[in-house]
Amino acid sequence: MTRSDEQLRETVRKKYAEVARSADSGCCGVTACCDDESLLTDEITMIGDAYDGVGGYMQEADLGLGCGLPVEHAGLRPGQTVLDLGSGAGLDIFVAREHVGESGRLIGVDMTAEMISKARRNARKAGFENIEFRLGEIENMPVRSGEADVVISNCVLNLVPDKQQAFAEIYRVLKKGGHFCISDVVSSRRMPDWAREIADAYAGCVSGTMPKIEYLDLIRKAGFEQVTVVTERRIDVPEDLLAAQLSSAQKDEVQEQDLHVSSVTVTARKP
Repeated sequence: MTRSDEQLRETVRKKYAEVARSADSGCCGVTACCDDESLLTDEITMIGDAYDGVGGYMQEADLGLGCGLPVEHAGLRPGQTVLDLGSGAGLDIFVAREHVGESGRLIGVDMTAEMISKARRNARKAGFENIEFRLGEIENMPVRSGEADVVISNCVLNLVPDKQQAFAEIYRVLKKGGHFCISDVVSSRRMPDWAREIADAYAGCVSGTMPKIEYLDLIRKAGFEQVTVVTERRIDVPEDLLAAQLSSAQKDEVQEQDLHVSSVTVTARKP
């Protein structure tokens, strides 16, 4: 049964509230956002040790939820205003601050109140005064038009029901000539429901992913130019998980149609 956009948002909101509360209680972050956790065979993270040695890294803000390093390819400069969408506990904001410095301004937007509270505590603990976190949804951001020089996001837009509206909002909040750098999860093609369930169990909340070609088309339709995939990494589901969950016919379909999801980092510029 198809869930409404609001039901999807509420499911994501509840799951990420659980992640924030688990982290506050000293438990490991929940990397999967599926309803059937019995499908999980291992604790999986799509980001691994990619943040090792990265300037501005804060362990308390790392909940293992990313799928890329958007700041690495964002071309940040001192004094810029950076907006992070789905900012979570603030990890990428703190990394971005290393590049824009004290003269820069950093804004995080997240729809989960527990994440906003955790991010604000992390910022206060670090003594950062040029960072703020705002509660709100990506499709209707609490951000002024033309407020940001650069927008970043890490494995969040795949969770947004209305991606067309999300990219329209990104376009709105960017200054003329501004750009974004987004890490996200895309699929090789439109996936059948059973494949989405397996992908969810392994890679987290990816049931909202769309084929890469359609994803890039949405960005162009929003008015962006110079749309570029700067990194791409296939996320392979382990053979033992496939063997345990798929029928023979489904296994054949996976192989014949090369069904998979990938982590991509995309950049684009507002004219």
